[in-house]
Amino acid sequence: MQKLLDIMAALRNPQTGCPWDLKQDFSSIAPYTLEEAYEVADAIAREDSDALRDELGDLLFQVVFHARMAEESGAFDFGAVVDAICEKMLRRHPHVFGTEEERRCGPQAGSWERIKEGERQGGTLDGIAIALPALKRAQKLGNRAARAGFDWPDRAGVNRKIAEELTELEEACIAGERAGIEEETGDLLFTIVNLARHLAVDAEQALRGANLKFEARFRQLEKDLRSAGERFEQLDPEQLEARWQAAKRAQEA
Repeated sequence: MQKLLDIMAALRNPQTGCPWDLKQDFSSIAPYTLEEAYEVADAIAREDSDALRDELGDLLFQVVFHARMAEESGAFDFGAVVDAICEKMLRRHPHVFGTEEERRCGPQAGSWERIKEGERQGGTLDGIAIALPALKRAQKLGNRAARAGFDWPDRAGVNRKIAEELTELEEACIAGERAGIEEETGDLLFTIVNLARHLAVDAEQALRGANLKFEARFRQLEKDLRSAGERFEQLDPEQLEARWQAAKRAQEA
């Protein structure tokens, strides 16, 4: 760890460091941090342990980079980052690190969220990062609001809301106003995320799976069309649907 910190310090040395690293700031580095986190998730999804090792290193370097810039500004250093996360983990795991009585009681349902809520200052929705992917943030907003008591009583209520949002989207399409169409599309997506929450489904994970499934089937469809000497523009909707169903069956076989 110290070797990595020393490398980062050398890269940011004003006299002998790397020009690219020296001109970076928190805002310019943030997109790389997000990218590295996604690459970690990708390596996990592909079950590639070698890639996971490398991507975790890249992500760790991002943490070190941010900490170094913070140290240069006098805000905090890497040690403070480590101290903060250690304290947080100790605090949030009383069944492991707490008093004898807390350890004896073992893990309590919902204790993690209760401890987090006790740490928050301000409103129910505070602390949900704006930079999260929109789907993930929608699910977090819905979860947080539901824990505060703002929720449909059952899945039927969410289904009625989806029907309502579909109607409003159709009305916006008829009106032809782009701003209204975008707003109503967002409302519909947000409600569907809440349906996933009521079904105990992670919306981000579900959509990731649907993306992979669509990609595999579309690639199969392209392969089938090439084998048959056909192109998309040559086929009418009914023919395309037939080819799609064939590709689907091939993927499921």
